Amino acid sequence: MASVYFTEEHEYFRESFRDFLQKEVVPHIDKWEKEGAVERFIWKKFGEMGYFGLNQPEAYGGLGLDLFYTVIFLEELQKINSGGFAANMWAHAYLAMTHLNKEGDDRIKNKYLTPSILGDKIGCLCISEPFGGSDVAGMRTTAIKEGNTYVLNGSKTFITNGVYSDYLIVAAKTSPEAKHKGISIFVVDRATVGITSTKLDKLGWRASDTAEIAFDNVVIPEENLMGEEGAGFSYIMQHFALERLVMGVNAHARSEYAVDYVLQYMDEREAFGKRLNEFQALRHKIAEMSSKVDMCKEYNYSITKRLNDGQYVVKEASMSKLLSTQMADEIVYDALQLLGGYGYMEDYPLARLLRDSRLGPIGGGTSEILKEIIAKIVIDKKEYSPAT
Repeated sequence: MASVYFTEEHEYFRESFRDFLQKEVVPHIDKWEKEGAVERFIWKKFGEMGYFGLNQPEAYGGLGLDLFYTVIFLEELQKINSGGFAANMWAHAYLAMTHLNKEGDDRIKNKYLTPSILGDKIGCLCISEPFGGSDVAGMRTTAIKEGNTYVLNGSKTFITNGVYSDYLIVAAKTSPEAKHKGISIFVVDRATVGITSTKLDKLGWRASDTAEIAFDNVVIPEENLMGEEGAGFSYIMQHFALERLVMGVNAHARSEYAVDYVLQYMDEREAFGKRLNEFQALRHKIAEMSSKVDMCKEYNYSITKRLNDGQYVVKEASMSKLLSTQMADEIVYDALQLLGGYGYMEDYPLARLLRDSRLGPIGGGTSEILKEIIAKIVIDKKEYSPAT
């Protein structure tokens, strides 16, 4: 059946990107999972192929394509079964680079965005803090103006690409007394004196260099302020819609991968003289799983279209992340169960997928935070609007 969202050109891109991943990435995944780091050469290959510039402006080396190319990028990354590798790629392209594009001036875009598109520079986004987690407004990191510089002090945690990135997009309070209205956004070179990163040991996403980062009197040139001073909270909230949609798409994609793998396994595996896909209880479980995946996928596609058309979809993206990541945990859990003892073996993909999927309801705003945001919109009639 023809898709109402994807054109023939989209599907050509999907095939090309899938082939690229199988040839250039998959042979290295097990090594990167064990070492906890992704080798630098693959970033450059992504850049050479234009994958980091899908939604970026042509003026800075991007391709200026619609968001359904991004959806394909995200979906295919989930289907090589390394949530950590996928996170490195999309956190660079859709977290760090989004701020560069939206808040950076021409100088910043030429210095950081263009090299990021080319794969020559890697970025990370630093918002969460050890004492704050999802409480963005409660951050303690400060950037105090001194002459024509800002002096940055504080710490961030759970930062994807936090060890090996070349620059950091950092949220800090320039007016500590102003609460959320005192937050600003900066781009900071990794080589700046006073920055230290400590790699975190995680349950999943093993290929990703997730870090806690400390800033000790880090001096930032005033021209590295992005957008308006004090407007950082609005920028962060505005981009959370895209981040949460990214997490929702990731969730439906890894769920689809899990179901497809189980379907293949059940077609090949026999018990009591029958293939597993002939047992009614298992057939009905697959029917239920497939229905949940398709429902989330269609909803996420509809949100993508609205976001691509310029609509502000903070409610819908929050709902997507809340339900899609919850659904993914359930689907991957059930998929592992359907493999029996083999599902628990590291030689099969479901063990890693289960660990990687568990971050879905935590990262990018916990499910508990999202429920409160949705409740404010639905019950209290709170209205969120884009940053001006």
